[in-house]
Amino acid sequence: MRQCGVGGVRFVFLRTQTFGFKGVLETKKIPTLFKRVFDDGGVVEVLPEVKEGLEWVLRGDGEATEKVDGSACAVIDGVLYKRFDAKNGKETPKGAIPCQPEADPITGHWPHWVKVDTRLKSDKWFVRAWTNTPWIGERLADADGTYEAVGLHFQGNPYGLDDDFLERHGRIKIKDCPRTFDGIREYLRTHEIEGIVWWKDGEPKCKIKRKDFGFPWPIKEGR
Repeated sequence: MRQCGVGGVRFVFLRTQTFGFKGVLETKKIPTLFKRVFDDGGVVEVLPEVKEGLEWVLRGDGEATEKVDGSACAVIDGVLYKRFDAKNGKETPKGAIPCQPEADPITGHWPHWVKVDTRLKSDKWFVRAWTNTPWIGERLADADGTYEAVGLHFQGNPYGLDDDFLERHGRIKIKDCPRTFDGIREYLRTHEIEGIVWWKDGEPKCKIKRKDFGFPWPIKEGR
């Protein structure tokens, strides 16, 4: 076991644990659990109304996990890929793998997977995160799935890590997660996490973030 991080937030990287994940090539943007009100492109209010089809969350079904703040990437057939968003018609790199058939009609987001190139300077921190996560190299056959690249060179390093690593999606379980609107809101207010992702049938199905409720993220010292 390898543990990294400082302060109240720590990540533990397991050398031998393996995980199952379905549909890596079809990883779509997942919906937010509750309906939201937008103004000028930003969220101004979260309504205590569950989006249609996600009522199972409030019934207690599925599993709550921590949403990790980093840069999305994937291991596909033992090869590392990073997320690329062909938003609003942006040209996709050669060989890009679409995560969904077409762009989202509302947001314009169209996520793709693009192979990480060890020769490119822009990809060097993804390579470092890969090499710093030792169990991947030891059990490459079990590594396929999606991850967040976290650490010094990703998203401002909100966890205060001392290097770059890959964190498997869905690994950090939230055993005491409430299943009511007020309970979820209070949980996010009182816990230093970016958000919550609910999994069902081996896949991430929906999420909610601190920022949706107007709570700051990342959390700065003294706040």
